[in-house]
Amino acid sequence: MEKESLEKLQIKKGEYQRGKGISKKIWIFLSFLILLAVYLLFFYHRTITVDVMTVNNIYPYQSITVLNASGYVSADRKSAIGAKVTGRLVKVYVEEGMRVRKGDILAELESDDVRANYQQALANLEASRENINFAMAELEDAKKNFERVKVLFDRGFATQSEFDLAESRYKKAQALLKSSQANYNSAKANLNNAEVQLEYTKLRAPFNGIILTKDADIGDIITPLGSSANAKAAVVTMADMNSLYVEADVSESYIEKIKRGQRCIISFDAIPERVFEGYVHMVVPTVDRTKSSITVKVKFIEKSEQILPDMSAKISFLERPLREDEKDRKLLINKSFVKVEGDKYFVFVIKNNIVEKREIKIEREENKYLFVKEGINTGEKIAIRPLDKLKDKIKVKIEAK
Repeated sequence: MEKESLEKLQIKKGEYQRGKGISKKIWIFLSFLILLAVYLLFFYHRTITVDVMTVNNIYPYQSITVLNASGYVSADRKSAIGAKVTGRLVKVYVEEGMRVRKGDILAELESDDVRANYQQALANLEASRENINFAMAELEDAKKNFERVKVLFDRGFATQSEFDLAESRYKKAQALLKSSQANYNSAKANLNNAEVQLEYTKLRAPFNGIILTKDADIGDIITPLGSSANAKAAVVTMADMNSLYVEADVSESYIEKIKRGQRCIISFDAIPERVFEGYVHMVVPTVDRTKSSITVKVKFIEKSEQILPDMSAKISFLERPLREDEKDRKLLINKSFVKVEGDKYFVFVIKNNIVEKREIKIEREENKYLFVKEGINTGEKIAIRPLDKLKDKIKVKIEAK
């Protein structure tokens, strides 16, 4: 009985080996599950840091731009209006921003003394004119008397002394008329000079333009050179808005990319909703040795009242003139930001830090840019690098700039 009980408690060798094999398989299976979990944790759900950009409608001219530069708006016709004589400013008729035409009076200087000289010159001219009238009447009377005495003298009814007296009077009358005429011309010249001096006290616009600054106030002393301590040389500054151009400095190493007449696009941070066409008017043939740059003048084809002198501008020099379909904004994406698979194009759209791989339709390809027809909208964010590590639905972290 005891022997049978002991045999029941005994573990047979075959059964032990079979149990040990089952446990080993379980451990291998569990190890595989652990490794799979680690792979999924670190490779499938790891967070990738990406650079992103916001999709915007931009102008297609960027695809044919050969060089970019920045500069400032200048006026080819710009003038600081001053006086040719010294005087106190008594009237100013303009303000900043006012448009004026050539010949308009902008300001006046004190002119009481000059006006008095003008009135005196005018009176002298009137007196000279009356002297001419008197001399002409005297000449007419002397001429008639001389002719009468000459007839009597020829007939023997007048003496030689009477004839000589009549002839002398006639010649004096002729000389008096010439003297009166000379005095009249002198008085007229003096009047013209007084008019000029009076005109110098009126500051007029030399051309059509707009007032940029008012540099003096009523009561200021205006002098031609502004040499006195409290004197000023200019009353206002104005510019011809039709003569505006952009002056930009371009590195001398890029001079071969610019030529006279080359088409350009001019844009302004102050006018973001619009760009303006222009052309290279002049490449100044002098290099600034301190900056190793040359000055390029770009004139406007299109003009606007929004453009003002000294406004900062950006210039895009184009390799060819724009076509009509390139003057409107379009959705362009750099080809390097797009993943190409066969004949399909994909972008990685970022929403809530999750990647969405999305196919886009391309209208055409030009240089390094793709014209997007559909598939993405303005304002959406797309990842631009690293594209080779991105997949659909993975979580990413946006690079902080």
